[in-house]
Amino acid sequence: MSAQHTSSPRSVSRPDDWPALDYAEWKDTYATLHMWTQIVGKIRLARTPWVNHSWHVALYVTPRGLTTSPIPDGVRIFQIDFDFIAHQLVILTSDGGLRTLALRPRTVANFYDDLMTQLAELGIDVQINTTPNEVVDGIPFERDTEHSAYDAQYANRFWRALVQADRVFKQFRTRFIGKCSPVHFFWGSFDLAVTRFSGRPAPEHPGGVPHLPDWVAREAYSHEVTSCGFWPGGGPVPYPVFYAYAYPEPEGFRGATLCGNQARYDATLHEFLLPYDAVRQAESPDALLLAFMQDSYDTAARCGKWDRRVCEREHPLPVEADTASSS
Repeated sequence: MSAQHTSSPRSVSRPDDWPALDYAEWKDTYATLHMWTQIVGKIRLARTPWVNHSWHVALYVTPRGLTTSPIPDGVRIFQIDFDFIAHQLVILTSDGGLRTLALRPRTVANFYDDLMTQLAELGIDVQINTTPNEVVDGIPFERDTEHSAYDAQYANRFWRALVQADRVFKQFRTRFIGKCSPVHFFWGSFDLAVTRFSGRPAPEHPGGVPHLPDWVAREAYSHEVTSCGFWPGGGPVPYPVFYAYAYPEPEGFRGATLCGNQARYDATLHEFLLPYDAVRQAESPDALLLAFMQDSYDTAARCGKWDRRVCEREHPLPVEADTASSS
C-alpha cells in the first residue's frame, strides 16, 4: 500500500507563501489584536512559574494561530489558543472543559469580560493587571472601548507571516549550541523573536520601557545577547520588518553591512531593519532571511569577541531522508 499525502512538502518557500501585510490597511485590527494577545498573555503570566528572561510569558505559533501552551491550574492544566482560520479563541482544560469566543469586531473591554466569564465557568479563577505593558498611554482592558476592529483576512495574513518567520527562525536556531531562547511571540512588544547568548554577563539595562518594571528588563538582559525577530511595525516604522540587534551593542556593530545593504541600521531603535516586503518579494525568501540573521549574528559575535568555538556547530546535523515507502 502506498503512503498517502495530501501534498508534497517543499523545503523552502516561494514569494507567494509570504502574504502581503500592508500596515495602513490593517493597523486598526493590529491595535485590537495586540490588546487581545496581551490579555491572554497576562493570564499565562499570572499562572506560570517564572522562567529566566520572561520566557514563561510568551505565546507560540501553531498550525492555526497562537497558543499559550499548557498553563498550570492546581492539579490540572488549561490552554488558550487563537485560531486564525476559524477565527475563534479556544479554551481547553485537561479535565475535558471547552469554551470558545468568536474573533470578530468587538471592543477590548467586551473581549476581556467575555474571556473572564468563560474562564470562571470552567472554574479558573485568575486575576491580571489590566494595564497594557510596553504601550504608551495604554487603556485598562476593562475600559477599552476604543479598539474594536477585526479584519479576519488580515488577522489570517499576519498569522501566515508568523508561520513563515517561525519556520525560518527555527532553522536558524539549530546552528547554535550555546544558550538560546525558543522561537516565541512576545505580546508586550507584539513580535516574534529568537535570541542567542554569549554566556557572559551584560551591564545593567537602563530600563525605561513603558509600563514594564525596570527589574524585568534588567533580568531579561542580564547577559550578552544578539537577537533577531519579526515585527509588524508601528510609529516611525509604518511597515513590517525583520530586526536584529545586540545588547550591549559592541563597537563597530552599527557600521556593518548586512545582506548587501538591503538592511539599514535605525539609530533610534538601535536595530538593523530588513523590510518584510524585501524578504517576501525575494527570489528565495528563506535564503535572504537566513542571510540577514546570520550576518547580524556574525557581526555581533565578531565585534563583541564572543567565544564562538563553544557556541556553534562545526558541522550541521544530518537531515533524515523521507522514510515513506510502498509495499
